[in-house]
Amino acid sequence: MNIGIVGSGKIVNTCLEAINNIENINCNAIYVREKSYHKGLELSKKFNIKKIYTNYDEMLNDSSIDFIYIGIINPLHYEYTKKALENNKNVICEKPFTKNSNELKELVNLAKSKHLFLFEAITTLYSPNFIYLKENINKIGNIKIIQCNYSQYSSRYDDYLNKIILPAFDPKLYGGALYDINVYNIHIVINLFGMPNSIKYNANLGFNGIDTSGILTLTYNDFIAVCIGAKDSDSPSFVTIQGEKGYLQIDDSPNECKSIKGIINNTLISYSYNKYENRMTYEFIEFYNIFNSKNYNKCYEYLEHSINVMDILTTASNQINLFKE
Repeated sequence: MNIGIVGSGKIVNTCLEAINNIENINCNAIYVREKSYHKGLELSKKFNIKKIYTNYDEMLNDSSIDFIYIGIINPLHYEYTKKALENNKNVICEKPFTKNSNELKELVNLAKSKHLFLFEAITTLYSPNFIYLKENINKIGNIKIIQCNYSQYSSRYDDYLNKIILPAFDPKLYGGALYDINVYNIHIVINLFGMPNSIKYNANLGFNGIDTSGILTLTYNDFIAVCIGAKDSDSPSFVTIQGEKGYLQIDDSPNECKSIKGIINNTLISYSYNKYENRMTYEFIEFYNIFNSKNYNKCYEYLEHSINVMDILTTASNQINLFKE
């Protein structure tokens, strides 16, 4: 599996470190803008990448590349993914997939029509710890309450308070707590329990209308899930699923899922099955296995899940008029 990387930011560095852990995945090329060429050069030296492109079309014409990995700012995800698919490249796109569900559905239909693979890079869902939680959740009985909290005081929030708007707090760039960090909570809940009956998003809005923090409430037939995301304040991050016979908890940030603890039938449990320190390694192993086995049905299952999550993001963002046209 030969990948071409788009971008040069922090997430790209993490991605390349993850790929280095996997024998059957190689990074053949990296695309950067001309003004970021020095960053591409640094990454090419660090990770032994043979080709650096400053023209995206030229990269897409490179026959040695199977997959394009999109690791750039949110508003470019749709455009760059669509162009890659149109040029018959499989795509791995960072979260959030797109601005809204209509854009994502268009990309999914395009990928299916061209018999291509399309994946959203959401790390938690592929970790052994999360898989353990999913396989054992029935042991805690009827679910009653779900609490998810991913709160992290942003290193860019002080600038924001001084009216300096960086991408993380720019509604024009689809920033904010919902799309940046609460999205992990949503992925976990929807992956475990499917779509809710109702969605309600309440947010703390900054001077430019961005949600610096917020609480998303998902109501199901027999239980309620509360998803908290904050970039303007800090607290311990966790996911707790409470049932009549016990509870299970991701005892750290929802994008890491480093360990699982809980009580099942009055017995205290604690597990940590993840062996890779890099949180992106497991998702790339899964993408490779699906690609290598040509398991399109599994790919489409993940895409249906991503569409569900994007439907929720779209509904929630519209409730607070987050991305004004």
